[in-house]
Amino acid sequence: MGAEEIAEVVDSLRSGWITTGPKVKRFEEEFAEYIESDVQALAMNSATSGLHLGLEAVGVKAGDEVIIPSYTFTATAEVVRYLGATPVFVDSDPVTLNIDPKAIEAAITIKTKAIIPVHFAGLACDMDAIIAMARKYKLKVVEDAAHAFPTRYKGNLVGTLDTDVTIYSFYANKTMATAEGGMLVSRDPNIIERCKIMRLHGISRDAFDRYSSKRPSWYYEIVEPGFKYNMPDICASIGIHQLKKINIFHKKRTEMAQVYDEAFKSLPLTLPARSLGIVEHAWHLYAIRLNDEVTLSRDDFIMKMSDYNIGCSVHFIPLHLQPVWRDGYALTPEQFPHAEAAYQRIVSIPLYTKMTIDDQLRVISAVNKTLDHA
Repeated sequence: MGAEEIAEVVDSLRSGWITTGPKVKRFEEEFAEYIESDVQALAMNSATSGLHLGLEAVGVKAGDEVIIPSYTFTATAEVVRYLGATPVFVDSDPVTLNIDPKAIEAAITIKTKAIIPVHFAGLACDMDAIIAMARKYKLKVVEDAAHAFPTRYKGNLVGTLDTDVTIYSFYANKTMATAEGGMLVSRDPNIIERCKIMRLHGISRDAFDRYSSKRPSWYYEIVEPGFKYNMPDICASIGIHQLKKINIFHKKRTEMAQVYDEAFKSLPLTLPARSLGIVEHAWHLYAIRLNDEVTLSRDDFIMKMSDYNIGCSVHFIPLHLQPVWRDGYALTPEQFPHAEAAYQRIVSIPLYTKMTIDDQLRVISAVNKTLDHA
């Protein structure tokens, strides 16, 4: 966060307009312009909200099935349940940790309505295979791009592919942030119109249109039992300037990932997957996996890194291990061998936009010392 974000937030506070208003409209327009001219964008109070509205807009309803990876955050599954539909969990590709297209096809039934590919860590899924499968079986594709801004697939930004809806996250630790927030994009005007109505109580007109009208404009209609998913102008004020910096942020994250790659290439680690020439990684996360010859457990590795004052995390604890999904859907580790194996050995090490080279060298030193200790 810089002086520009602070000044824009102050401007919003002084304007008296702090909820959804002119700054949100500006943010949406500038985001759509960044993505592609024929894509429309709708700001949300979270990516979870956007996933919910996206699924609702493509027609997911009670009794339907939606195929998702086990190797994801719980939001991907919970939004399916919001609609009374059933999440169908499948395994990941062992290299990329993205959803495995073969596992998707094996899970399709007459009840399947949609697929949610999750672009893990900022690396795009095998979208050609997923889109072809969706066409073959007449399924909807709602992309969970929480990690994937600005990821490219075969030269095209995620969000411009031949899918139905894409949702990004602007949570505090993402590649750009609005404190809390997300963005839904689609080429389909019917999806955009549906989501616009449903994100604010099912009201037939935007609140900003009603309150900025030059004539009395108090009348509105509730056309659906909607939700309260709108982004306030204060958050959009931050997003406006984060968006202006996203190319700089991405360049820096890419350079930091290259520093890690070079530093760790001879260590007993599996480094993050790359698809050079096919995918341009967003580098939301830098997740390493301990090879089998490392005798230290993943948990002990994290504790040892903490001894060197380096914070690490685990992305993700797969949903087949989380009680609500494990018990509710009778899931076992044996059903998800690749996700389970990755979880047992994976560690996300620090990678963030304000990181300095000295910070990185501290992390690299700690990794080397920890592995030496092992």
